[in-house]
Amino acid sequence: MAKIVSIHSFRGGTGKSNISANVAALLAKDGNRVGVVDTDINSPGIHVLFGMDEEEMTTSLNDYLWDKCSIEEAAYPVGARIGKGEVFPIGGEIYLVPSSIRAGDITRVLREGYDVGLLNDGFNALIERLKLDYLIIDTHPGLNEETLLSVAISDVLIIILRPDQQDFQGTAVTVDVARKLDVPNLFLVINKALTSYDFEALRKQVEAIYNCKVAAILPLSEDVARLQSSDIFTLRYPDHPFTRSIQNVVALIKAV
Repeated sequence: MAKIVSIHSFRGGTGKSNISANVAALLAKDGNRVGVVDTDINSPGIHVLFGMDEEEMTTSLNDYLWDKCSIEEAAYPVGARIGKGEVFPIGGEIYLVPSSIRAGDITRVLREGYDVGLLNDGFNALIERLKLDYLIIDTHPGLNEETLLSVAISDVLIIILRPDQQDFQGTAVTVDVARKLDVPNLFLVINKALTSYDFEALRKQVEAIYNCKVAAILPLSEDVARLQSSDIFTLRYPDHPFTRSIQNVVALIKAV
């Protein structure tokens, strides 16, 4: 049975989409069929990490929500585009369902909204029709109806936060909501931590605050920034400390 993994943050700018893409890539590298859905419809962006641009996105999640196509018609196989044409093991693949980056489509969402219930139907259809092992949901930051649905149906919820007081407060709200929704597996990932920090002390502090396991602490890395979201970092640099930290996250996802 496929696992649904939501990757979320209370605020934007945490590196949520980058982490989502890298987690998906490492799962596919292990031979899994992985779906990635960009539900950050108001400010989509994960498609860039998978080498897609507006002209190629002839259908999107928006089109599915507006009953213009089936969910699988908006899913693009993107494995060959990343990691310098990474060849995954037999069975391994990533299917991306992007959200539209056209200004008119984003404006329509903001003005008219959409039937959030269709998302759940679409997730289930995508898993069944593409025979997925994992579905990664790159959520909208904050808490809204879409986010609550994604959290509620997740087998695993990963909350991304920076070592920042604003993130700490927002994460507390998100953790509380996740527990009320009985999410079975909840992990935190601390991103963009200064290398001068005592990572073990930071881990203990955050785990004590939220009574929740920290899956990884990702350092603020010039190497990651230098790639400028032009590819999947973990495939390009398999021995980098950032990659090893993402591998820890993937190991937890696979273990639950």
